[in-house]
Amino acid sequence: MIRRLDLRHEDGVLPRAQRDVKHALEVVAPLCEDVRVRGEEAVLEYGERFDHVRPTALRVDPAELNRAAEALDTDVRAGLEMSIARLRRTCEAELEQTVVTEVADGATVERRIVPMSRAGLYVPGGLAPLVSTVVMNAVPAQVAGVGSIALASPPQPEANGLPHPTILAACSILGIDEVYAAGGAQALAMLAYGTTATGGSVEPVDLVTGPGNIYVAAAKRYLQGTVAIDSEAGPTEIAIIADDTADAVFVAADLISQAEHDPMAASVLVTDSEALADAVEAELERQVPAAKHTERIRTALGGRQSAIVLVRDIDHAVDVANEYAAEHLEIHTDDAYDVAGRIDNAGAIFVGPHTPVSLGDYVAGSNHVLPTASSARHSSGLSVRAFCKNVQVVTYTEQALRDVGDHVNSLSAAEDLPSHAAAVRARTEREGE
Repeated sequence: MIRRLDLRHEDGVLPRAQRDVKHALEVVAPLCEDVRVRGEEAVLEYGERFDHVRPTALRVDPAELNRAAEALDTDVRAGLEMSIARLRRTCEAELEQTVVTEVADGATVERRIVPMSRAGLYVPGGLAPLVSTVVMNAVPAQVAGVGSIALASPPQPEANGLPHPTILAACSILGIDEVYAAGGAQALAMLAYGTTATGGSVEPVDLVTGPGNIYVAAAKRYLQGTVAIDSEAGPTEIAIIADDTADAVFVAADLISQAEHDPMAASVLVTDSEALADAVEAELERQVPAAKHTERIRTALGGRQSAIVLVRDIDHAVDVANEYAAEHLEIHTDDAYDVAGRIDNAGAIFVGPHTPVSLGDYVAGSNHVLPTASSARHSSGLSVRAFCKNVQVVTYTEQALRDVGDHVNSLSAAEDLPSHAAAVRARTEREGE
């Protein structure tokens, strides 16, 4: 069901699923341009082609949001409310404050934290209606103080062209009333370009966030520059570092939980214990047939992107994990917290046997929109910081400017930009002063 990769006697790189973003970019580029030129009509047409339903309108009537919230299962509502509360708490704790630094007498530099004016949130609705992604996108945007939030999610044929009702209900609970029945690359183009220039009503956003398939990732790459993006998210992935103290039942269940997302999902166990590897394989054989999405899980576990990886020891496992830079990394060892402290490259780290990734997907208080495909080496998960920007405010008195005038003169001469120094001298060498 899952292959075994032995790195005990040689080093190697863990493979990932093949993703041809370049080819996808060739597909989405003309689509995005069509949306830019024709606006809402193009979005509706692509919705009919790809989602097999044409909404009566792109904008969802706020009454539909309220109806969805009223019909929401009470247990689901309770889970959403806990997820919102815990994530809001961590977002509020990490929200940066404006800082003013006095670099000299009469000279200050202020780093002012300014929220984005308008953000576009994307929530996929393909294999699963990711209602939790509404929370993960919206809460940090709200805590950051974003003034205007628009959310897009694909229209569903079984919902009469509306996004999934659970997604609509979550929007209502969060107070988001600008919701569009639009999915895929066309939804991102609609948010990035807006449609007001073509007679529509969608105002362009400053930032687009949220996961999606390869065409959503390609659209983000194409639109970056027109609009800011969070990341080009790929198929989900879990890596688990485990030793002989790990519980094979837990490990197998967590590998399955990520394989359930997508046939291209990656599930990787890195262990120095052959006995654990054997036990996990046996547990997979036992647990997978009992899962709801067995075929999807088997495809993901059997893909080249998934493996049980044997390593020399836990030090070697740490090296492999840092090289792999997983979206989600679990640590199942007898000194799990210490091992976690040695991990530099991961989207999120889940420490100990009672901290599964699925906890982070919903109510841990962390964000599940995370870097994939080794981008955790240089990128971070979605947070309140993504919805803010820094503006530097510089204030000098006349004397403070005089105190550094000679330095400006020297440095501008070194760069052969004499007018830079002249701009200072115009203030410090005025006649009669």
